[in-house]
Amino acid sequence: MIVGLGCLLAVAVGCLSWARVDGSAAAVTAVVRAVVQLALVSLALRGVFSAPPAAAAALAVMLGAAVVTSTRRLAAFRRPFPAVAASCVAGAAVTLGIVFAVPVLDPSTRHLIALSGSVFGGTMTACTLVGRRLSDGLARRRDEVEGWLALGATPRQACAPIARGAVGEALVPALDQTRTTGLVTLPGAFVGALLGGASPGDAARFQIVILTGLLTAETVAAVALAYLLGAPQVLPLGPRPPERRGGA
Repeated sequence: MIVGLGCLLAVAVGCLSWARVDGSAAAVTAVVRAVVQLALVSLALRGVFSAPPAAAAALAVMLGAAVVTSTRRLAAFRRPFPAVAASCVAGAAVTLGIVFAVPVLDPSTRHLIALSGSVFGGTMTACTLVGRRLSDGLARRRDEVEGWLALGATPRQACAPIARGAVGEALVPALDQTRTTGLVTLPGAFVGALLGGASPGDAARFQIVILTGLLTAETVAAVALAYLLGAPQVLPLGPRPPERRGGA
């Protein structure tokens, strides 16, 4: 396994180096962190499954890591942490509440941890994409926003088209993943369930729940964050004009 992972990582680093793209160190760090973190999580989950009250602490750590990771990507906004946290919680709460209240899945600790991990990751990705698309759009279309403000529009009205576009762009990966499941990809939950001994029908049902839950959670989180950050009092700065050389 170690040799195989090393070969895969070497190919990724080699491609980045050949293309002269910065990111080789980040790729290595990401894989190393993934290995270490998954090993620690595997050990921790043994204790969580044997002591269900510990699940609350595990979920809090997972959600906190998702919020902090997404917040770090949104430096263009002032104090985005509360908005990101509220959006991630909203997306996760709605999705998990429906899944276990109906119930779509049995409300067991194993199902809660497994689904929550996917949902938290989805809300994190959605918030990061929405925030970055929103900040980029506000910077590029600064003159347009300022024009609407000069005509008497509120900040939310002036930024609404940009916010809506950011939400639409952020949901493209989730929509594509859901559309192409079974045609282009066999997702990890489906393959894992099969390898764990589940029948193809049971594995497919579990995967559908995860995909639909992810789409719902990401949609709620994306819309919530676009609303919370979509009426900034201070617009992100646009790209700086190139400096002139020589005379004035």
